[in-house]
Amino acid sequence: MPLVEARSLTKRFGDLTAVDAIDFDVAQGESFGFLGPNGAGKTSAMRMIGAVSPVTDGYLRVLGMDPATEGPEIRRRLGVVPQEDTLDTELSVAENLLIYGRYFDLPRPLIRERIAELLDFTELAERRDDKVEPLSGGMKRRLTIARALINQPELLILDEPTTGLDPQARHVLWDRLYRLKQQGVTLIITTHYMDEAEQLCDRLVIMDKAKIVAEGSPRQLIEEHSSREVVEMRFPVGVQETIVDRLDGLAKRTEVLPDRVLLYTDDGDDSSTGVHERGLHPETLVVRRSTLEDVFLRLTGRTLVD
Repeated sequence: MPLVEARSLTKRFGDLTAVDAIDFDVAQGESFGFLGPNGAGKTSAMRMIGAVSPVTDGYLRVLGMDPATEGPEIRRRLGVVPQEDTLDTELSVAENLLIYGRYFDLPRPLIRERIAELLDFTELAERRDDKVEPLSGGMKRRLTIARALINQPELLILDEPTTGLDPQARHVLWDRLYRLKQQGVTLIITTHYMDEAEQLCDRLVIMDKAKIVAEGSPRQLIEEHSSREVVEMRFPVGVQETIVDRLDGLAKRTEVLPDRVLLYTDDGDDSSTGVHERGLHPETLVVRRSTLEDVFLRLTGRTLVD
């Protein structure tokens, strides 16, 4: 039985349809991702799963329960990491966890035991008695995750878990989340970082304009919607517009951007050789593997959505 099961799940705010009849399942123990541009409906879907926003239409079961009638019991068994840290900055690291544990009516001896375990897990044991305010962004995110785990949730919901963190802090957080998955915790993640989705998600859906436009593992999505490799080329200003027709036949698909040309091909070296054989001389030429970002941009477009 899936931990989360949705059929024709819909959320409306007046005349605005934020989530438009989407279907998905989240299996126990998997890391499941929601990707999409701003306004695609990711957060609205997550809030319905978290039993804090009512379903407008459709079918939704979380942990085998109906959020409309069993919301408190669902929330008792969830952990939630919001996009913005909501820590009490005037309290110490340990006090933040203690107070949150009391929200779940956990006995104090159990909370103290859990605090020691979680601070060790998130590498914050040495900051136990420090105030939250001076902590780094990465430490605050790790503390927010520790707080979400105080009730030993069966399902952990993370909304943009590494937004604003430097690369080192992101990798530390990825390691903690991977370890949680290894321990059997089910993860649902929204993220704007495609490399994060590739690293953390067993399976994901891409949403655009309130609908699901693709679903699968990162590798499946790349194989279905992109090529094995991509050749990125930059030409001098004014030259790019004159040479596009000379690239015909070198790739499965050619995409012309304002600052570069992309060749989607199964053999980047062969396509690169073809470029030079046709007398074309890009200022830079890079062959790279196709990524989830290529899939995302093809399916949702390159126009910035605010």
